[in-house]
Amino acid sequence: MNRYDKTFKEEAVRLSDEMGSKKAAEQLGVPYHTLQEWRKRRTLHGDGAHIGSGRAYASADKTAREIELEKEIGELRRANEILKDALGFFAKDRKR
Repeated sequence: MNRYDKTFKEEAVRLSDEMGSKKAAEQLGVPYHTLQEWRKRRTLHGDGAHIGSGRAYASADKTAREIELEKEIGELRRANEILKDALGFFAKDRKR
């Protein structure tokens, strides 16, 4: 999987504005769908859309603590689903 830096992404999106996404993708050697995703992110998030080398990005207004809490919430939700499944399994076993 290729990783592209922020500058490359921004320039690729600008080029796609000028010449169209398909031509820009071909010229740059970037998959068309990847370029379209960058364009979508720019529309949704503006200047904070492209960071680093293609890793998941956070909105510019989120703090590190908010990101950490969102991860923790996700983990807790997954654990809760596991516990619900286990409860259902054991409840079904007791009915027999």
